[in-house]
Amino acid sequence: MSRLQRLRNKLTTRDLPCDVWLIMAAIALAGLGWVMVSSASIGLLEDTYHYSRQHGIFLVLAILACVFMLCVPLEVWRQNAALILLTTIFLLVLVLIIGQEINGSKRWIALPGPLPSLQVSEFAKIGLIFYMAAFMSRFTYDLRRRAFSMWRPLAVLAVPAGLLFLAPDFGGMVVFTVCVIGMLMMSGASLFLLVGSGALLGSGAVMMVVIEPYRLARWTSFLDPWADQFATGYQLTQALIAFGRGHVTGTGLGNSVQKLHYLPEAHTDFIFAVIAEELGMIGAIMVVLLFTLFIARAMWVGRKAELAGHLFGAYVSYGIGFVVAAQAFINMAVSSGLLPTKGLTLPLMSYGGSSLLVTGVMVGLLLRTDAETRHRPRRASTPYKSRYEPRLS
Repeated sequence: MSRLQRLRNKLTTRDLPCDVWLIMAAIALAGLGWVMVSSASIGLLEDTYHYSRQHGIFLVLAILACVFMLCVPLEVWRQNAALILLTTIFLLVLVLIIGQEINGSKRWIALPGPLPSLQVSEFAKIGLIFYMAAFMSRFTYDLRRRAFSMWRPLAVLAVPAGLLFLAPDFGGMVVFTVCVIGMLMMSGASLFLLVGSGALLGSGAVMMVVIEPYRLARWTSFLDPWADQFATGYQLTQALIAFGRGHVTGTGLGNSVQKLHYLPEAHTDFIFAVIAEELGMIGAIMVVLLFTLFIARAMWVGRKAELAGHLFGAYVSYGIGFVVAAQAFINMAVSSGLLPTKGLTLPLMSYGGSSLLVTGVMVGLLLRTDAETRHRPRRASTPYKSRYEPRLS
């Protein structure tokens, strides 16, 4: 037996009751996120540990949501996928009417009493993934054999994406689009049409940047943030200073200077810059590797489910993998100056109740898909198989 085969046998989770690598990656990211949120939020309020306590409460709620999703069969979500999507679309419309406007964007619905605000776009991700997974699992044969059938899910995508455009939430639009196109790619849809659709959507994104002065200002400041470092380029220049101060090993946990009212949103959108400053290049690389492990295990869960005939669970896992990958990449790229500034949190790490709760739901869905695949290794027939799919004798 070769060394590679022995290593694979040691690392495999085939004989285990669950995917321990997925759980370890999620726990490591969430635990490190709590530590870094506690560090990044010191000094923001008179109550030094306010954000740390709040984040801990959100983390407990996320764990409970994860356990709840683990206990509910995927068939329940498949049967109610359309209703869940319609509910999230209604909430996206509602937030445009009664939502709180923060930094020129309506993304949050204020809840009564001490409850935190609800970021609707986070929950809309779940509704979109459920609906697309239900559609693709039912019409897999059509998507693979009839090229233009892919326009139907793209037409559905246009509804929540258009509502996010009105918010405006350009970053959320990008995440939604990457999720649906990625799921279509994994379903076997025409690659030529997917590339064409991507080019068309990219052209539309460029037009949206050009027609809005504030978006154009963000783009130009991203290209040369030091040209106007005290206005449009302020956030990025402060983030780059944090990266520069961190060097290889970092300044040490709690020793960030940029978080002391220099770097805006240090505990939310720019948490990765604080990680780079306090833990250095080594800490930043570890975060990237943990996200890589999480995304790889999510895609592997989906692949195993697809091979076993659990198509709905497979496409749900693929959708979650693409959402986390897109959001993590955009957040880290924004913090390091590779992309224009976008208001996207870093999954499992940034402060935010809605984001953490939805990510907990996603982890629970991945574990549920993995559990159903392990306990029912192969499904003889699929009740939602396309009527066009030929039967094998």
